[in-house]
Amino acid sequence: MDLRSTLNLPDPNFTIPMKADLPHLEPIIQAEWEAAGIYHVIQKSRANAPTFVLHDGPPYTNSPIHIGTALNKILKDFVLKSRTMMGFRVPYVPGFDTHGLPIEQAVTKKFQEKKITPTGTELRKACRDHVAEFIGVQTAQFKRLGVFGLWERPYETLDFKFEAEIVRVFRKLVEQGFVYRGLRPTLWSPTLKTALADTEIVYQDHVSKAIYVRFPLLEDPNRILDKYDSVFTIIWTTTPWTIPSNLAVAFHPDFDYAVVGVGLDHYIVALGLLEKVANALGWEHYEVKETFLGINFEGMKFRHPIFDRPSIAVHAEYVTIEDGTGVVHTAPSHGRDDFFTGQKYGLPVPNTVNEGGVLTEEAGEFAGLYYKQCDTVVVDRLRELGMLLSVADYSHSYPHAERDGNPVIFRATEQWFVSIDHDFLRTRMLDEITKVDWIPKAGQSRIEAMVRYRPDWCVSRQRAWGVGIPVFYGKESNEPVLDPVAINAVADLVEVFGSDVWFERTPEEILPLGYTHPVTGETEFRKETDTLDVWFDSGSTSLIVLDEKVHQEWVEEGLVWPADLYLEGSDQHRGWFNTSLILGTALKGGAPYKQVLTHGFVTDSEGRKMSKRLGNVVDPVAASAQYGADILRYWVASVDYTTDMPCSDALLKQLGEGYRTVRNTLRFLLGNLGGFDPALHAARNVMPLDEWVCEQVDLLVSEAVQNYQAYNFGGVIGAIHNFCAKELSKFYLDAIKDRMYCAADDSDERRSGQVACHYVLVSLIKLLAPILVHTAEETWKRVPGVSRETIHAQVFGVPSEARLAEIEASDLQVLFATLKGVRDEVFIRFEAWKSEGHVKDSQDATVKLTVDVDVHRWLSQIEAYDLANLFKMSWVELHLGNFNAEFAVSTYLKCERSRLRRPDVEEVEVDGAMIPLSKRDRAVIGV
Repeated sequence: MDLRSTLNLPDPNFTIPMKADLPHLEPIIQAEWEAAGIYHVIQKSRANAPTFVLHDGPPYTNSPIHIGTALNKILKDFVLKSRTMMGFRVPYVPGFDTHGLPIEQAVTKKFQEKKITPTGTELRKACRDHVAEFIGVQTAQFKRLGVFGLWERPYETLDFKFEAEIVRVFRKLVEQGFVYRGLRPTLWSPTLKTALADTEIVYQDHVSKAIYVRFPLLEDPNRILDKYDSVFTIIWTTTPWTIPSNLAVAFHPDFDYAVVGVGLDHYIVALGLLEKVANALGWEHYEVKETFLGINFEGMKFRHPIFDRPSIAVHAEYVTIEDGTGVVHTAPSHGRDDFFTGQKYGLPVPNTVNEGGVLTEEAGEFAGLYYKQCDTVVVDRLRELGMLLSVADYSHSYPHAERDGNPVIFRATEQWFVSIDHDFLRTRMLDEITKVDWIPKAGQSRIEAMVRYRPDWCVSRQRAWGVGIPVFYGKESNEPVLDPVAINAVADLVEVFGSDVWFERTPEEILPLGYTHPVTGETEFRKETDTLDVWFDSGSTSLIVLDEKVHQEWVEEGLVWPADLYLEGSDQHRGWFNTSLILGTALKGGAPYKQVLTHGFVTDSEGRKMSKRLGNVVDPVAASAQYGADILRYWVASVDYTTDMPCSDALLKQLGEGYRTVRNTLRFLLGNLGGFDPALHAARNVMPLDEWVCEQVDLLVSEAVQNYQAYNFGGVIGAIHNFCAKELSKFYLDAIKDRMYCAADDSDERRSGQVACHYVLVSLIKLLAPILVHTAEETWKRVPGVSRETIHAQVFGVPSEARLAEIEASDLQVLFATLKGVRDEVFIRFEAWKSEGHVKDSQDATVKLTVDVDVHRWLSQIEAYDLANLFKMSWVELHLGNFNAEFAVSTYLKCERSRLRRPDVEEVEVDGAMIPLSKRDRAVIGV
């Protein structure tokens, strides 16, 4: 007799393969999803359920996705799928950011490579074509990651209807008085030739030339310095290029200032900084002649260190005694504080630096110099004139443009702004922030600081690719037209022809027939040439996508405002979260989100930023092709995404081992279900061990779903992995293997194990489905007795509070906790005994186990045969007393069929041969 053929071994054709081959398998599953319309199937299954809305932050469509984009979309997909399986209707309209500098740069580079200078129309058309290409590319890539959504109808900010709504958002701000045009100091990129908002700035280490410059006293109207000859004040600055623009020197009215004698000269510096200044300038012998409060210096005139003009002494509260001299060089054209101080004192705002960072004629002898050249030329001129006291390299954090990584400057220009303090907007925003659940909590203080101290929002950009600012100017008066009627005329045309219509048509072709300027009465106009900040586009998205009164495109999706969740990188506190909050609070009276979840950035395994130059980039598309998207998703679930997180090929391979642990557990559970029909067999009596494992999986489900609710995906996958590795592989599955393989096919003990395996398997697949989307679908298709509808339309089946309380009070919890505790100690002692060479396999040993009365009371409830299986021993003898484990080589015969040594194993005749078989095995094969 072929005894192996009598075993209930797993059918390899029934269970999932050991080798996943995800790169081959996943596209097949995705093609099935595509054919079935998986997103719509899921939405239909939740038609009457309460909604949970995650509003998508749109990625730029300037290139294929990178690992950071993949991380973000996968995290969002975890939320979408887990909330769906909690029973919610979870619509997901993906978004694409299609205007702005990143796209214009990518397209401009293509023209430059061809040595072509495009017209505005040609550039905009090329941008549209570029966007269309990469929307297709990114959509395919997001789908390859297993992300479900309304991919056939995403929101695209260049959609004509969408562009028109952006114009209407601008109109609403105008109507409520938030929009103004003004001369203001803005962050300016000389390389990109455009104004930038604070949201587009990153701070990086930078080395500047720090100079100490003296300004000779010209006039002292209060005559407090008449007694001194050769009087100067000293400023310290790290921007030599702004010296030609200097118009004032600022003193703090409440600080003490010293008149310091150095040789024949006298210098005015803050008393609190005197020692530091003296050390920096090498003053070995100096004397404080007298001190004055800063209030006494207002109105004095000092001579500009280069030009023959005065630099007046002004008061400013922002002057500090942390650095410098306590006297601040003031150039109203090139600093926020400088500008507003200049406005207070009626100082002009000369245009000394043009859009490309080149000094103009108003900079006198320095006209034509690029501003960085002034580190040499201006410094040399100051030295030549005897006004330079010191120059040194100075390392500090300095603002750079996020888009090209180059330093920016402050430059006062005419721009369009959204006022942050109009109608108490700043105060209302700060109040709204407290109503939002920020995850992690540190996000709240971060955005509070940014809102509390942010300047007005500069929304104009000197770019070609974007939605034109819909403002006309009187041709003669240059007075802007902030009229809702005129802006609506623009919006109506944009809705039909797209934003290009603003650039291609004349004012007369846009405005209503006979339109006159509401202020000046003019009938001839010119158009604004600037475009709206791309953050205005994205900041408007909640007002457009989530409001059914505004955009009918997605009404049937069940979207609602405000969104339940925004989920983006932590840099968006200054970006999308910020601008969305501004527009939501201004126009709808509140924050557009109830929760905001942020993640860190992806680094290499050494914590370095990924770059092609370093060769440390992980391409998510290539990783999916090599390892499978489920491995990439396993990585996302495994890392602490709230901080910067490492990713590398080595790490993905390592996580592949964790994936295999989970997969092999699913495979074993499924393999035990051959011939099992839940409808026929689930009513059998369930053995204590099987009942216990069902209780354990219920506890796991409760824990995992709580972690899903808290967006703790690491807690989910960690708990599942530990359950598979410890509770199942190392204990439960090992303990039931004998009866699952060797008991009679339809025996109570085997059916009991199948009931438990089925229950555990179904629960595990559901818990894994939001993370391992393809593996869960692959396994679900093979599970007997479950709905053939996709796993992603199922619900978790969270145990009730009553069920959890029942488990908590269950004797089985105490029984198996006691058993496992004793078992662990026995295993430790057995390994030591085995190492002495007695046996190689625990099944060849017996143990005389002595335990105290409490432990004995629990373990004695377990049948002797089962106890031997649980301890993986030939036999276990229980005795009362102090804990001890005495091992001996088993004298029992080994069953030829089950490979176990048991007391009831006897040699019997089978097909003319004498072979050892246990009582159970003899019965099964009919001997």
